[in-house]
Amino acid sequence: MSISTRVASYLEGEGIKYDTINHAHTSTSVGSAITSHILPRSIAKAVVLEDHESRHLMAIVPASHKVSLHKLNDKMDADLHLADEEQVYKMFADCEHGAVPAIGQAYNMNAIYDESLDQLDDVYLEAGDHETLIHLSKEQFGKLMTKTKHSQFSSQNYY
Repeated sequence: MSISTRVASYLEGEGIKYDTINHAHTSTSVGSAITSHILPRSIAKAVVLEDHESRHLMAIVPASHKVSLHKLNDKMDADLHLADEEQVYKMFADCEHGAVPAIGQAYNMNAIYDESLDQLDDVYLEAGDHETLIHLSKEQFGKLMTKTKHSQFSSQNYY
């Protein structure tokens, strides 16, 4: 499948420079990191959340972390919970199930990213399948996230 056409079109339209990295098929962002020899904290994963009015928000965190709903709800003054998987599959119909690109803007979705991603020299994102990563430099990631809120709302996952 490779990079989602919608994501590629969005990145080109925004003038974002990127390259792609192909890797063995995996089912998780941590798995993608391992097979690509990339630290899990360098992969930005998307977590789709929903509020009580069925509005969606994409929370973007390092693959090595998990979203702290308590922190995020406090910061956003919201009552967010994980979106239903079937809804997510429909919203990201151009992507393989579970390979949501961390680019909410391409899907007209509000997003917030964890500020720990600002510390990275290179950021990697799922491309819409389970065999391709998008690689962005720190500068290009910053350009991509220019209009996106950011805060500290994740904690490290221990495997």
